[in-house]
Amino acid sequence: MKKEKILEIEAKHYLPVFGRFPIVLEKGNGAVLYDTDGKKYLDFFAGIAVSILGHNHPALVKAISEQASKLIHCTNYYHTEIQARLVEKLAKLSGLERVFLANSGTEAVEGAIKIARKWGSANGGKFKIISLNDSFHGRTLAALTATGQPKFHKGFEPLPAGFDYAKFNDIEDLKSKFDDKTVAVILELIQGEGGINVANQEYASAVSKLCKERGALLILDEVQTGICRTGKMFCFEHYGVKPDIMTLAKGLGGGLPIGAVLCTEAVSSAIHKGDHGSTFGGNPLACAAAVAVLETAEKENLAANAEKCGAYLMEKLKKLPSKEVRGKGLLVGMELEHEGGEIVKKCLERGLMINCTADNVLRFVPPLIINKKDVDEAVKILEGVL
Repeated sequence: MKKEKILEIEAKHYLPVFGRFPIVLEKGNGAVLYDTDGKKYLDFFAGIAVSILGHNHPALVKAISEQASKLIHCTNYYHTEIQARLVEKLAKLSGLERVFLANSGTEAVEGAIKIARKWGSANGGKFKIISLNDSFHGRTLAALTATGQPKFHKGFEPLPAGFDYAKFNDIEDLKSKFDDKTVAVILELIQGEGGINVANQEYASAVSKLCKERGALLILDEVQTGICRTGKMFCFEHYGVKPDIMTLAKGLGGGLPIGAVLCTEAVSSAIHKGDHGSTFGGNPLACAAAVAVLETAEKENLAANAEKCGAYLMEKLKKLPSKEVRGKGLLVGMELEHEGGEIVKKCLERGLMINCTADNVLRFVPPLIINKKDVDEAVKILEGVL
């Protein structure tokens, strides 16, 4: 099917919720994508921090192909070995004993909210969840409400009750929002959609301490920061704090839809049969992909590569005109003095895929397999555009 026909069909039938560029992608290899016209793109967006092994990685392709030839779907009324392997792996890596598998980041956040509320119901009737301004936690209604950006709420009111918001990196403001009904704080240690805002060490430690002192749970949203993205398997490892509940998705499946909610044994004691569930969550195909991603990440030491290439990328970006360059590992933001949408468009025209968030912050979340040569090429294109 020709490109023009594909665009015509999508324009006629697909719900118009995406701001799409008029290109049709066909295939990829490593950190490179190709469209139907044969044009090559250096991918520094990775499907919004998803394709951490790049495109067409042999370990991931093999795992998916082998699993697809055996069993693609199985209801959670029964067990599968691949699901058991995945939850055991996640528990060992994180130190959180219990895992629930979902299909996406927003589903993982919904699960975290439900677990926190159920735990709060058994501990004094607590229900209020505090999130941070400029956060982003997903598109379903409760996750949307937890998102601390009013622009995402508009038109979807009335929103679910029991949510409040505090200033990021301001522990005194957070303290002022606490009351005897506060059950949890949900925090991104690096706010991706909010502009690559990085929590400072003092703040992260203070939030953890506050939750312990006030009998509230600490929910860390690692949907974007997890699975080696920041130079550690999980971002919380940079800060020396441990969550009571953590959410994962994006890079976990390397491109296949999968999310996860992890929690401590103590928190999980409030959850019983029938309290939560999913038809597709933890299906064998997605689990096989996730196991392959985790094993490959360890084998190829992707955390170390993210740290090394991320530091190199930030060093290069700081030589270009901007207000600030910030981030950790290969989650990098470059704040401009002006809006960045046109920059993204012109980079795409020259063969570089990046993204702009918070209106004026260029976001770089490439596959974690990139090297310094890829960074040099990307920065050269961006420099030419600027």
